Amino acid sequence: MSDPTYTPPAVWTWDQENGGAFAHINRPVAGATHDKTLPRGKHPLQLYSLGTPNGVKVTVLLEELLALGFEGAEYDAHLIQIDAGDQFGSDFVGINPNSKIPALLDYSCKPAIRVFESGSILLYLAEKFNAFLPTDLAKRTECLSWLFWQMGSGPFVGGGFGHFYAYAPEKYEYPINRYTMEVKRQLDVLDRDLAEKPYLSGEDYTIADIACWPWYGALVKNRAYDAGEFLSVQTYKNVIRWADDIARRPAVKRGRMVNRTWGEPETQLHERHDASDFDLKTQDKILGQDES
Repeated sequence: MSDPTYTPPAVWTWDQENGGAFAHINRPVAGATHDKTLPRGKHPLQLYSLGTPNGVKVTVLLEELLALGFEGAEYDAHLIQIDAGDQFGSDFVGINPNSKIPALLDYSCKPAIRVFESGSILLYLAEKFNAFLPTDLAKRTECLSWLFWQMGSGPFVGGGFGHFYAYAPEKYEYPINRYTMEVKRQLDVLDRDLAEKPYLSGEDYTIADIACWPWYGALVKNRAYDAGEFLSVQTYKNVIRWADDIARRPAVKRGRMVNRTWGEPETQLHERHDASDFDLKTQDKILGQDES
């Protein structure tokens, strides 16, 4: 139910105590809050991120590019702890003035190119390596349509449904119903489309799938907000088939681990600086070394 006692004031003012689980990092202004130098690794591509759905998009694509043999796709993935406000450090804001992960610096170019917004990073890397983006005009357009669809639709899933269903300090019927309806509509959009083809762009796996999978794959596999039963995700059979097919890809399994700081320790690779890190530096290995 809505709050019948609330009347919006003539001029809104910021109540720092009213924001739910992320109140301590949400604010109505942009810019840096503190000086902080970001680390730089040995590879041309420097990624600053966290293993949220938007971060997973980029690490999956990078691992897919490496699996195809693109040596120039080697990268360092540095951990940005958004709960600690790392995204408001001066160097990070210099890469992404919007203070959101992921953010990328490409030092193979002089001067280095900054890329922010996950969809922009996917498109940048796909064009840079000429991979996972169709060259045929019609297929490329279909791919980009789905990429931009996800970028426009995703905030309703996370900032809308996820916030009010899982993170808001109080449960209100109206916003939960409003965003649940929209998330289910989006899942139905995908389910109807995937009934006719294996991937969003057609026969080929592309950055459209890589963009959508971390969000909608997580929903239908009940890995998001513990909302599978509430959303009746089992009814979206084509999305489930698509999500399972993508999840089986070795590069996807690796990409999902990078910058992940929750879940089973063997699924967490807090930072990635070399391909061998998947064998040597997952959190279960780190914890084992600390105990020995």
